[in-house]
Amino acid sequence: MTPEEAVAYVEGLDILGMRFGLERMHRALEALGDPHRAYPCIHVVGTNGKTSTTCMAAAVLQAHGLRCGAYVSPHVMGWTDRTLLGGRALAPEAFAAAVGAVRDAVGGLALAPDDGVTQFEVLTAAAFLALAEDGVDAAVIEAGLGGRWDATNVLDGGRVTVLTNISLEHTELLGDTITAIAGEKLAVAPDGSDRLVVGRLGDGAAEVEAVMAARRLDGWRLDRDFGFTGDALHCGDRVFEGVQVGARGAFQRDNAAVAVAAAHRFTGGTLEADRVRGALREVRVPGRLEVFPGTPAVVLDGAHNPAGMAALVAALPEALGGTRPVAVVSVLADKDAHAMLAVLAPACEAVIATRSAHRRAADPAAVAAAARAAGAPAEIAAHPAAALERARGLAGPGGVVLVCGSLYLLAELRAGLM
Repeated sequence: MTPEEAVAYVEGLDILGMRFGLERMHRALEALGDPHRAYPCIHVVGTNGKTSTTCMAAAVLQAHGLRCGAYVSPHVMGWTDRTLLGGRALAPEAFAAAVGAVRDAVGGLALAPDDGVTQFEVLTAAAFLALAEDGVDAAVIEAGLGGRWDATNVLDGGRVTVLTNISLEHTELLGDTITAIAGEKLAVAPDGSDRLVVGRLGDGAAEVEAVMAARRLDGWRLDRDFGFTGDALHCGDRVFEGVQVGARGAFQRDNAAVAVAAAHRFTGGTLEADRVRGALREVRVPGRLEVFPGTPAVVLDGAHNPAGMAALVAALPEALGGTRPVAVVSVLADKDAHAMLAVLAPACEAVIATRSAHRRAADPAAVAAAARAAGAPAEIAAHPAAALERARGLAGPGGVVLVCGSLYLLAELRAGLM
């Protein structure tokens, strides 16, 4: 299978299967020799911050001499970006070989016509296989949707389970309360596990703690067992002084703290201060307050739900030096566009609503209406490239354009900006 054939095969698969369940995934991995059991893992679930936390934890482990891989989703540039080896995207040839092996394996499973493997299952199995064939010592694995029925939920929680945070998202699949969503995400952890690392829970803390208590789950909590005080990161009985987080945005400090705590627990507390400092200083996460200088500058951010938008808006004054951006926005139809724009629009000079190429992208007219309802001038551009050009014109040479709302939108525009 060539890289082009691998991409065509993946893009031809259904995103969601006809039936939930992990049986397909278990059978596919068994046919591949259970590659996910070849290395210990950190398993990352939550609503926001999963990719940043995954990349930072992998960087910290890599800095300590471990050959570390990672699996993230969705991608910003291409399908190979989802599997990382030493912080770098999987080579196209290795991606093609892994996808081809998965295709051949599932072809021999005699699955029913209404029970075919999904796109995410194939990508996940291919990532597990590629990591095993690379001989990684450890992997940090980001869950896709929820936890209980997510294709990554074959890891039994991993050596460490991370819950970054919880907010309402994918309510049609995960439930419409914090309690229900927490139950779905924490389903990846075995009953009675004390291997959790839990990030900032905010207003939903009581509900999440109740779910954990009912399952006898325990572990470290942000601001109780680990966290930042100034530039000192305390983690259990250790303090790492002079820590600077290279990734932009105040919210990345929470992600960095969670990542270091997970790596600390994974290694049994053997982290070294210089290596922690170096890893967090150097790691960058594409599409997270990523600045492309120019006239005007363009900033990409993957915020794609109300909580993510709130974190983004809080970070804008520092990141943009007080300049109000012109926003280019596309969202997926299953997101709460009104709640997202209610947070974003007041921080913007104007909003250009558009539609990414993703099959579930929402009608830009609805996005523009949500922006106007929140008090911002809004226009519609049918295509992302046209939306970006219009936003550049409105922002002017000294302004800033902000692209957000969907990682799929970022994926369409980032290559041209680079």
